[in-house]
Amino acid sequence: MYSSKVSVNILTSLLIKAGVEHAVVCPGSRNSPIVHNLNECDEIQCYPVTDERSAGFFAMGICQQVQQPVVLCVTSGTALLNTCPAVAEAYYQHLPLIVISADRPAMWIDQLDGQTLPQPDALGKLVKKVVNLPEPHTDDEHWYCNRLINEALQACRLREGGPVHINVPLSEPLYEYTVEQLPDEHIINSIFAQGNQTALTEWANHFTTANRPMVVIGQLPKEALQGIDLQLLSKSVVILKESLSPGRIANSHFEKVLAMVGEQEELRPDKVIYVGDCLVSKRLKKFLRSTKNAEIWTANAEGAIHDTFMHLDGVIEATAAEVLGELVHAFEKLGTIESSESSSPSAIERKNYHEMWHHALQLASSCTLNYQPRYSSTATVKYLHEQLEDMMYDYKLQYGNSSAIRLANIYADDYVYCNRGVNGIEGSLSTAAGMSAATDDIVFCVLGDLSFFYDQNALWNQNLKGNLRVIILNNHCGGIFGKFDGLRKSAARDRMVMGYHHSEAKGICTQNDCGYLKATNMEEMQLGIVQLLTMQTNRPVVLEVFTQEDTDVEALKAYFSL
Repeated sequence: MYSSKVSVNILTSLLIKAGVEHAVVCPGSRNSPIVHNLNECDEIQCYPVTDERSAGFFAMGICQQVQQPVVLCVTSGTALLNTCPAVAEAYYQHLPLIVISADRPAMWIDQLDGQTLPQPDALGKLVKKVVNLPEPHTDDEHWYCNRLINEALQACRLREGGPVHINVPLSEPLYEYTVEQLPDEHIINSIFAQGNQTALTEWANHFTTANRPMVVIGQLPKEALQGIDLQLLSKSVVILKESLSPGRIANSHFEKVLAMVGEQEELRPDKVIYVGDCLVSKRLKKFLRSTKNAEIWTANAEGAIHDTFMHLDGVIEATAAEVLGELVHAFEKLGTIESSESSSPSAIERKNYHEMWHHALQLASSCTLNYQPRYSSTATVKYLHEQLEDMMYDYKLQYGNSSAIRLANIYADDYVYCNRGVNGIEGSLSTAAGMSAATDDIVFCVLGDLSFFYDQNALWNQNLKGNLRVIILNNHCGGIFGKFDGLRKSAARDRMVMGYHHSEAKGICTQNDCGYLKATNMEEMQLGIVQLLTMQTNRPVVLEVFTQEDTDVEALKAYFSL
């Protein structure tokens, strides 16, 4: 029988799945559920050692011999501190020592309770990774606990390897052993492809066996995929990307597809590779999080676990360009769907899946092209990008967060810069200003009113030139909150949540010697955009487009309901 502690059982199951065979265990009360579980496992040999300082070096010796991760399990309090000398040595020898410390619940730290100290950071920079496990009570907490352990187990092997620290807070009772079997936990595999081209090639060949392959591309630097033929790859796999991702492919309106068909089973992939950083689309994240049977991989140069879709199967330590480049080669050898003459069930299913997505994306693209929104922020962004198609000069696009970047993902065919790392509304204008100072290209910045007024000092800058052009989508509030019907029930909605105001940018532009244009209807907006795109000036120009929040919400809702 195993411990009743959920986190301990998740940990034990993953240690076994990771191939851990040796554990050095030290006596104690708080770590007894962990020690009990380790001792119950036939796959793990336990070595009891009383002195934690000696136990650390004892575990190191085993590690040196077996060249595999070895567990060192201690109780709470100073027991953990006594492992420091061995952990320091393991760090510089690059030995995969897994230090597991039991801990008191966080509420009792620094409350004069016994054997308590701040344990998560106790080993400092001497470990490659430290995770502090929750005591799971919900499915999300269970997933979080699993993910943290996977991160630690992966980090101890990453690159040269090294020690990691898994801290396990445990509340009482500690001595219940009522679970008959360990949970079947999800292990996240790792491919350390840097310097190992064979491993990357083998993975790409494995990916070509998918019946319904999908590539998802998150935010990446503009030059990150140089030399990668996405158009060619898109003839073999479904590629979903946003305007924050480099490279051009036809019909990328997947948000519209998901809005039209919901979570249609036929559109679900069976293998996914996700490269790049943040995605804007909540619909896509929801769709893939609910696609439980897909094999999902991610890739990044650090080999870090980013489990965006909540059931990651593996991480590849390689750049997006390396992974996608290898996929291009693998599918070239296999032949594109159009050129393939294979009549195997797998080839037929892959072709049908590809065609289903292709037709859905074409329909979404047609809806996007033909939709004529009433005067609104949506109409403004649509008209801007229609006019940009005719511009014969070089330009760059910077978008603010919230509604602005979501509109860009509907209408922008060009690469879009956006401070999407943490999605804040601050600094968008300053970032665009900095870019405009470092280039002679025209830099267009499209952002909401709150984002502009928050960052208005970006125009109080002696480095600005006439190549900075700004469009403010001013609906007098944080309009993105307007789509939440439940929020309408709150008395705090307008003034405190949405930040309603009556501010205008004209005075700010005047005091900073910037050109100012104003639009309050469709005709003025269209004229203002043409002026913004064509005028010659040596100072920044701002076009403030005034709309109504309800109209903005309805225009976007109408688009997704077509």
